[in-house]
Amino acid sequence: MVTLIIIAITAVVSFMAFNNARLMNDLILWPPAITRSREYHRLVTYGVVHADFGHLLFNMITLYFFGRVMEGFFAAKLGVMGFALFYIVALVVSILPTYLKNRSNPNYRSLGASGAVSAVLFSFILLAPWSRIVVFVIPMPAIIYAVLYVVYSIYMDRRGQGNVNHSAHLWGAAFGVIFTLAIRPEVFLHFLSELSNPRF
Repeated sequence: MVTLIIIAITAVVSFMAFNNARLMNDLILWPPAITRSREYHRLVTYGVVHADFGHLLFNMITLYFFGRVMEGFFAAKLGVMGFALFYIVALVVSILPTYLKNRSNPNYRSLGASGAVSAVLFSFILLAPWSRIVVFVIPMPAIIYAVLYVVYSIYMDRRGQGNVNHSAHLWGAAFGVIFTLAIRPEVFLHFLSELSNPRF
């Protein structure tokens, strides 16, 4: 239910913001608003607005398939709201480096749940690295996707071109791995055991 509630809130607010520039501007990550006006809510609310329908759809489909699995995992250790806690902290952690880098830049803006969704996905990959993920109709093992995702994100982040916040993707993925191992250290040995038994 928590995953579905997150998806519902994100979808509703995103659709509202598509046609409401004021709402979009109030929620989006705009560093000067945090630095000057202490609007710290933007470190979370940027994740409930998206650039367009495609951006929203891709993030929410990914969250739907992997969030439901990870919701049970975190609930078993942290309680019924464990996944919500994980997701919200992932939103903050994944965007903090971007905010710090651009805290005095009035021309910078960032939005979308991609950082938190990356955290969910990479947490899942620790549990099932050989599960099949379909990327643009191409099926591949989750661990292969993870490697390609990280390499691509690092490359694009260093290029610094385009409108995609690749830094948030990387920090979100790293947070997902670290948080998962912090609350369940035995997952690391499970991950190594799974890696040693490839299943394509």
